[in-house]
Amino acid sequence: MKAIPILMYHQIEVAAPKGSAMRGLVVAPRTFFWHMAVLWALGYRGLSMGELEPYLQGTRRGRVFGITFDDGYANNLEHALPVLRRFGFTSTCYVVADLVGQHNRWDAVLGVAPARLMDATQLQQWIDGGQEVGSHTLTHAHLPELSSAQQLQEIAVSKTHLESVLRQAGGVRHFCYPYGEYTADTLQAVRTSGYAGATTTERGRAWISPSIGMWDLPRVLVSRTTTVLHLLLKCFTRYEDRRRSAARCAPPGNQP
Repeated sequence: MKAIPILMYHQIEVAAPKGSAMRGLVVAPRTFFWHMAVLWALGYRGLSMGELEPYLQGTRRGRVFGITFDDGYANNLEHALPVLRRFGFTSTCYVVADLVGQHNRWDAVLGVAPARLMDATQLQQWIDGGQEVGSHTLTHAHLPELSSAQQLQEIAVSKTHLESVLRQAGGVRHFCYPYGEYTADTLQAVRTSGYAGATTTERGRAWISPSIGMWDLPRVLVSRTTTVLHLLLKCFTRYEDRRRSAARCAPPGNQP
């Protein structure tokens, strides 16, 4: 079996001043460029979750890795898209459907500075630039705190809403759990809503298998301080896999 790293980014922007909340999830544009450049130079191809599916299921082989962005920040369009297009990479941006064109208000309670989210026109530019849009619920909800019916609303309606305002071949086929939180009811809602797969914030690489579970795929966390060397360790050694094992043994807590 072979592992495929699925990179998890959030904002691609100059980091906020020291001491700012969630500063670690903001990756500088120059850092992002070098991450992509080095993986490209090593012969690897970055893919969206849709294009990664056959590789995860073992029906295709190649030197590939997944690229994902959580939340739908406008700075992904500004700073990440030109780099992705330069290297011929595709990626998936998970969008909070009811907050398109607004800001990350779910972070306000943590003291995180507001950051603009892509509007419908910008999301279409993202798609037209060869990238993919996935769902991150309607409101960036803590899904396990909701009833089964409320979870289904967040998961299913976010899909149909995005499909109603965006032109994307095949529709919206991939989902990401906000905060990495889910239950058995959540998994069932994702499956019945017509998604092809879903990612978590659990750390680790995805392992190729014809019977792979596509509903709880782990990812490789990329932060402000992730150097190129650090990224290579995360992608091509068991560094990140061990983090996943340790996290499963630790007491539960919120994820980004």
